[in-house]
Amino acid sequence: MTTVRIPAGWPATEEQARAVQDELRARVVLDEPGPPPGAGHVTGVDVAYDDERDLVAAAAVVLDAGSLDVVAETTAVGRISFPYVPGLLAFREIPTVRAALDALPCPPGVVVCDGYGLAHPRRFGLASHLGVLTGLPTIGVAKNPFAFTHGDLAAPRGSAAALLADGDEEVGRALRTRAGVKPVYVSVGHRMSLDAACAHVLHLTPRYRLPETTRRADALCRRALKEAAGE
Repeated sequence: MTTVRIPAGWPATEEQARAVQDELRARVVLDEPGPPPGAGHVTGVDVAYDDERDLVAAAAVVLDAGSLDVVAETTAVGRISFPYVPGLLAFREIPTVRAALDALPCPPGVVVCDGYGLAHPRRFGLASHLGVLTGLPTIGVAKNPFAFTHGDLAAPRGSAAALLADGDEEVGRALRTRAGVKPVYVSVGHRMSLDAACAHVLHLTPRYRLPETTRRADALCRRALKEAAGE
């Protein structure tokens, strides 16, 4: 487990954080297809908080993209680096997530975040932020659509509907990963097309609604937080 300090110069106010978003958003790459599903590595990242103890734990779990077997996993724990502000959650998570990724003994490949990429009010959620800072292809997979809407989905697995902002701007897709079960919400983070992102998510959900990357990273960061709080 890596212990993380809040980086020097890290934004401390909403105004500073939004200025960083504005600067980095211009660097998002949207014209690359990304690696094909099932090839190389795919890594899930997730975080867990203990606000009473001012702790945040991050986990990075690398899977073989073909078999979905675990290849490597790391955790990092630190102090919460930013107050809770909707739309600015990446500033609470990035330092520990990056530390967990940096501690991996192998290349992470595609990184799947439990959160948003372009499907974000400022078009720069955690997946985009992390992708720009690391240069890695990233995907955001969220459990709810945030402020966006979509049409009806058919019941079968693989059904999708455009996630729309301002009426007609497609910022992601609602994707049915299990027949008849509530969809997940997929958006591009960085260096990935939306079609490829959805294909990756379907490959990562052979049995459950959420991707295996997210399920494994969620369990690991919760365990790391419990251990850190106990210490």
